[in-house]
Amino acid sequence: MPVNPLRLCCCVLACLLPLFVQAQSYPNKPVRMIAPYPPGGTSDVMARLVAQKLSDTLGRQVIVDNRPGAAGNLGHEIAARAPADGYTLLLTSGGAMVTNVFLYKRLGFDPFKDFAPVSIVATAAPMMVINPTVPARTVQEFVALAKARPGEFNFGSGGVGTTSHIVGEVFKAATGINIVHVPYKGGGLAVLDVVAGQIPLSFADMVPSVPQVKAGRLRGLAVTTPQRAPVLPDVPTMAEAGVDAPFPGQWWAVVAPRQTPRAVVQFLNQRIGEFMRTPDMRERLGAMGAFPGHTTPEQVTETMEQGTRQMAAVVKAAGIKPE
Repeated sequence: MPVNPLRLCCCVLACLLPLFVQAQSYPNKPVRMIAPYPPGGTSDVMARLVAQKLSDTLGRQVIVDNRPGAAGNLGHEIAARAPADGYTLLLTSGGAMVTNVFLYKRLGFDPFKDFAPVSIVATAAPMMVINPTVPARTVQEFVALAKARPGEFNFGSGGVGTTSHIVGEVFKAATGINIVHVPYKGGGLAVLDVVAGQIPLSFADMVPSVPQVKAGRLRGLAVTTPQRAPVLPDVPTMAEAGVDAPFPGQWWAVVAPRQTPRAVVQFLNQRIGEFMRTPDMRERLGAMGAFPGHTTPEQVTETMEQGTRQMAAVVKAAGIKPE
């Protein structure tokens, strides 16, 4: 039986109209953005910055809801179970969506099945910092020192399997040195101990370490991003410092519960793209040692898949077991 073009067109419009109407009326009340980490950390600062900009562009308040616990797993589980109506968003990260899969036997959520990606909003990577009393002013000087004194230098991280830990393991493998990992309950605590001289070095997040480098309490040897950080233009990249290795970076993304309407996801994606490209966001994220980003929802998934493959290889080499 031949298909009536007019009838087919009407059927398509009937299917699309509810989504169009929903997108046109969205949002008509405040939006909650779950920040799955404690206040004050890099992810929390990122969530508040994105929420502020979303509030401005949506004309509705976007309220940050801190739900820390289990290295971000608790907040992700809460977000995964929230109504898929566009009024609950989650500021997630590569650490939670990729690394935690290898660290925990039970997550309480599925990174690929429980969320509707919206967009990556920022990228960053750790910086190698040492206490100024360590007699090395460059990466190569430190490598020579560590080779002369194997096993004597500890490096602190935000915990087993965190980006700072994995970067340290990649650095060890690339340079052939023996430095000992010391996990902390947060990257900020590791930075404070490097400042205090309790441990000599860390591959630290930029947010807690940049002020310490600027104040002279830490010495920044290299950043692990492909390009130098505008906030510390004199600190070379690892490649420039002679260590060209596949260092994992960090990224942050906005996601929603899985069945959030596609029209709402696309609406949010467009609004995020508008403010992430502004000089103000470039300046504010640059001060944190991060770079603004905007992607399609599909590119978020691709980034997760790529990170999962890379992390599987690194975790196997480092002998990390899930708890």
